[in-house]
Amino acid sequence: MSTPLKKTILPLLSSMVLFVGLTSSLSASPELEHFEKKIRPLLAAKCLDCHSAKKQDGGLRLDSEPHWEMGGISGPAIRPSDSSNSLLIHALTDNAHSKINLSKEEILDLKLWIQAGAYDPRSSSTEWENLPNAERAKDHWSFKPIRKPKPPNIEGNWAVSDIDRFVMVNQQEAGVQPVEDASKIQLVRRVYFALIGLPPTPEQIEAFINDNREDAFEGLVDELLSSQHFGERWGRHWLDVARFAESSGGGRTLLFKDAWRFRDYAIKAFNDDMPFDQLVREQLAGDLLPSKNAKQRSRQLTATAFLALGPTNYEQQDKQLLRYDVIDEQIDTIGKAFMGMTLGCARCHDHKFDPVPTSDYYAMAGIFKSTRTLFNYTDNVARWVATPLPLDGKAAEEIEIAESISKKLTGQLNLKKNEQRLLTQANVKVPEPGLPKSSRSFPGIILDERRASVEGNWLFSQFFQNYVDEGYYHDGNANKGEASLTFNPDIPIPGLYDVRIAYSPAQTRSSRTPITIQHAGGESVIYLDQRKPVSDYDRFRSIGQFEFKPGESNSLRITNEYTDGYVVVDAVQWYLIDETDPESEERVEHLALLKSDIKKIEKELKPITAKLKARPLAMTVKEDPEPTDSAIRIGGVESRRGEVVPRGFLQVATHGDVPKIPNDTSGRLQLADWIVSPDNPLTSRVLANRIWTWLFGAGLVRSVDNFGTTGETASHPELLDYLAMRIQENDWSIKSTVREIVLSRTWQLSTVPDEGLLELDPDNRLLTHYPRRRLDAEQLRDAILAVNGNLDLTQYGPNIEGAGEINANSTAAQNIEYNYVFKDRRRSVYTPAFRVKRHELFELFDFGNVNFSLGQRNVSTVALQALYLLNNPFVIEQSRHAAEKLIEQVEDPEIRLNAAFLQTLGREPSVQERALVSSYLQDGLSSDSIEDWASVFQTLFGTIDFRYLN
Repeated sequence: MSTPLKKTILPLLSSMVLFVGLTSSLSASPELEHFEKKIRPLLAAKCLDCHSAKKQDGGLRLDSEPHWEMGGISGPAIRPSDSSNSLLIHALTDNAHSKINLSKEEILDLKLWIQAGAYDPRSSSTEWENLPNAERAKDHWSFKPIRKPKPPNIEGNWAVSDIDRFVMVNQQEAGVQPVEDASKIQLVRRVYFALIGLPPTPEQIEAFINDNREDAFEGLVDELLSSQHFGERWGRHWLDVARFAESSGGGRTLLFKDAWRFRDYAIKAFNDDMPFDQLVREQLAGDLLPSKNAKQRSRQLTATAFLALGPTNYEQQDKQLLRYDVIDEQIDTIGKAFMGMTLGCARCHDHKFDPVPTSDYYAMAGIFKSTRTLFNYTDNVARWVATPLPLDGKAAEEIEIAESISKKLTGQLNLKKNEQRLLTQANVKVPEPGLPKSSRSFPGIILDERRASVEGNWLFSQFFQNYVDEGYYHDGNANKGEASLTFNPDIPIPGLYDVRIAYSPAQTRSSRTPITIQHAGGESVIYLDQRKPVSDYDRFRSIGQFEFKPGESNSLRITNEYTDGYVVVDAVQWYLIDETDPESEERVEHLALLKSDIKKIEKELKPITAKLKARPLAMTVKEDPEPTDSAIRIGGVESRRGEVVPRGFLQVATHGDVPKIPNDTSGRLQLADWIVSPDNPLTSRVLANRIWTWLFGAGLVRSVDNFGTTGETASHPELLDYLAMRIQENDWSIKSTVREIVLSRTWQLSTVPDEGLLELDPDNRLLTHYPRRRLDAEQLRDAILAVNGNLDLTQYGPNIEGAGEINANSTAAQNIEYNYVFKDRRRSVYTPAFRVKRHELFELFDFGNVNFSLGQRNVSTVALQALYLLNNPFVIEQSRHAAEKLIEQVEDPEIRLNAAFLQTLGREPSVQERALVSSYLQDGLSSDSIEDWASVFQTLFGTIDFRYLN
């Protein structure tokens, strides 16, 4: 920070004082989220069998807060905010409770819970007896059908719209009057930031101020609604709801390198005023919708990233648990985003407060169980589905030809390489027993378990270290008869092969693992005793010798049908029984020719592979080939299966006919149709409230993501239903609703309330004045860059340097994120939205939590925000750029000061402000010192008038 700035100009005016007070907006409690999603299921699955009302080992109960506060014979089990001294953590980490086998993630979840204060909503162990009657909860206002109310008759000419009439009724009943209208100079800055998120230029301010037409403001609103920057502002609102991020988060965070396509999709959708019901259908089921051309198909596929963008622990080794964690996150997001319902807790039990039974939750879970969000369920580090986007015309033809050539050449290359491996297998040095080894270290044809066709649920493991490549699969000793692995070798040489299976032997293994082999002589079934030790290379065991021929249906299939223990599969080896002299002249010449052929094919394949890799990809989901309903998971525990529930929707929000889900589809399209049905009482109400929130800073229902019985009621219920019905009448147009609200007189009121009004209505629930709102993080950054002309207005496209194809098993992805330097100057909506690392300004100024669907951000005021504006290199640098631009472009001293204020605050300086700046500058207003004027700009950036909208 420059010395002159420290000395003089900070106290420009009392109206420009730096941050005071602390405020926050209503939002879903992260403590409740963490408890319901992580802690309650963990306690139910691992602790309550021994520590609840039915049994109290050590005198300890963990089924309610009062009981764990009391503790057991050793004292209180949990010390809130002090996990290191909590007996529960000590007991779980000193091997005393090793039998319950908590993972590192589960221990961390408990530590985070305790350290954050051990929030526990369970007031007693008999809490279920005190729950509200489900039928009574169904009478909650938000679950009732929407009926469009008639606007009230209001005397006088104050109201200019039906919105004003609904607002005036409440004001008249309270005996209050609204304040005066905002001035034109206040209104122009307000509407620019509200609709496009950018400050008006001095020229734009002057044009509006001098426009004396009656419909001048209406014309300005229409101009801003048609601006391409509208989608950047309002698409950003939706990205909060969609919990948009460009990395997975967690310990080994992975880059979502193609997530930017969804960001661009949202921006374009709002610019094009895509009907919201269409937006919902495309985001939930775009891959299932018909399309007229490749462009539309690409858009619809890209939209389904909505279901894949959530925070996901891709390292989770229990893939079935991972699968249901992903499903839970999807249901939770859909519930909040579209219906304002908190559904996550119904994973473990009937909803505590709303009429949502676990059967409804698992009815929806079946829809997403029948959807592929993960590429497969067997990778060590899981990955998402990346789908090539369709192309038109010549580009599509070229890709089709390239795919055909690639398939042909790859097949030839595999055969040539396999032949080379078989002819040189005698020269391969057998690896020593012990540590993991690459499949390339072994002779013959080796197919790792990852190259098998998978059916059913296999678990990936690295527990026994003597494995091939990255690990091995096992069936969890469960779901017998449902899991199989099929290996299809490319056999290049006819002959007798010794077939060997790699596995780790143990007494818990199956003694009769069925293996079916298709070979030249037909089909053979072998039963492998995996309790017996391996013999070959201390890794493989022979299951027999069989004739194989090229070009035939050669395969090996391992299943867990009727097995009596764990089935383990690591790799399969085909070893040619070859009596030919490996040193013969004929063999040497043939190998030389093979080597030449392999190089030739690889060279021919290289540009084809590069062309295919260059195809645009999008994060998507896709239909599971075998859609099935889901069983209820008792207590949310994956292994405790209950009744199977048919796929369906929330009963409490269902009025009228219900879309029928065909057996051969997931039901996502029917879910989308149900969500946007006119009979659904939640969706259009929630959307109307979101739009109101984004325009006023607070919703008619202030718990914007919770329309359930624990949420707030609407301050103006008839106005909410009026807006909800208007949305439907206007074909779900967002812009039409925004326009109607902004053109109301209520939205155009001054921000200065009367003192009497503040005492009577401190939260402004009567809407007697417009709330003074602070610019959010993106608006602040964009405005600072816009002032000095450094804002890059380039739209769309990728934005993360270094993002590309990254092996999920490497640490390269997390290194990019952890070490990322934010140096772009594009609008903030394009700034990388990582889950682990954020732009420093975003971190301080309440950027949305990208781990949850979020309809309204918190607004905090802390000292670090002021220090950032005073000391951060970004602010200092941008202030200097603004000063250089001002001095270069404006010579007249008086005009120069006016320009500085108009650019930053949207108004001219007052007499007092002019005097203060003049006395501060070394040579008065005629000063040409860049250092002096940089201090002026930096001070203006730190003022309330810059950071807040009047």
